[in-house]
Amino acid sequence: MEARGFIFGAAVSAKLALPFLPIRKSGKLPCDTIGVDYALEYGSDRLEMDPASVAPGQKVAMVDDLLATGGTACATARLLREAGAVVEHAFFVIDLPDLGGAKRLGECGVSVAAVMDFAGD
Repeated sequence: MEARGFIFGAAVSAKLALPFLPIRKSGKLPCDTIGVDYALEYGSDRLEMDPASVAPGQKVAMVDDLLATGGTACATARLLREAGAVVEHAFFVIDLPDLGGAKRLGECGVSVAAVMDFAGD
């Protein structure tokens, strides 16, 4: 997903010899895009992607550095599904479980795995 997730997502894609699909904030991709607006704790934002980068029914796994509240990850899953992808799994380096992101993603139909978690404030 947006920004720091590219470091991990691109590495996973290269290791598995699979395509990498960037999900970006509004106005950052150099092509025609589709997008979704989503709520943040302090306002709203928009994520965009190239709709031609996903084939209908294509399985896509989300990879990012940090799972906090799950808002950006749920919006990413929604955007990918609108483009025709099948999204069932998300992988994170760090999960902050007290913020409820894994539960929220579960409610969005996405299972979560993380390398490590840090409980507490």
